[in-house]
Amino acid sequence: MSADQFIAARVSSETKDRLRTLAAKRQLSESALLKDLLELTLGGPAVPAPDDAEPTARVARGARLYVRLRPDDQLLLVERASARRMAAATYVSVLVRAHLRHLAPLPHDELRALNRVVAELGAVGRNLNQIVRATHQGASASGPHRGDVLAMLKICEALRDHVKALLKENAASWKVGYAEPNL
Repeated sequence: MSADQFIAARVSSETKDRLRTLAAKRQLSESALLKDLLELTLGGPAVPAPDDAEPTARVARGARLYVRLRPDDQLLLVERASARRMAAATYVSVLVRAHLRHLAPLPHDELRALNRVVAELGAVGRNLNQIVRATHQGASASGPHRGDVLAMLKICEALRDHVKALLKENAASWKVGYAEPNL
């Protein structure tokens, strides 16, 4: 069944903050959390479960799951986990969570790189704002020339394209298991 209807409701700021916090804890969007809550309240998803299915028991967050792997799979697991600078068990946990929740998680190094890019874009944006403000206030023409502004624009576009490529590679790497080398 396709989701083609929209539901909206006004809530207090406190309720909105609580929803945002809970969604973040569960690594879901606010919309996804609301959809899950609606399905739970209405008796589950619209797709009927088999009659003979037993309800699943709640498992504590720290519960352990033991999995047997073939030796060659174990070697691949260790190799791919170390490529992401993660312990093998953490890597498997993140992979399972990503698969179950349709996520493409960012490892710490990639997240730090994105944060640096965002900071640089913010600095460029502030500089461009100052230039525009000074121009509107009739500042002298001693500021950057048209070529300088065009160069800044190219830098912003290159950063945008780099971040897009990074996000695309990240999503693909979680499906394949490792990042594709740049050829």
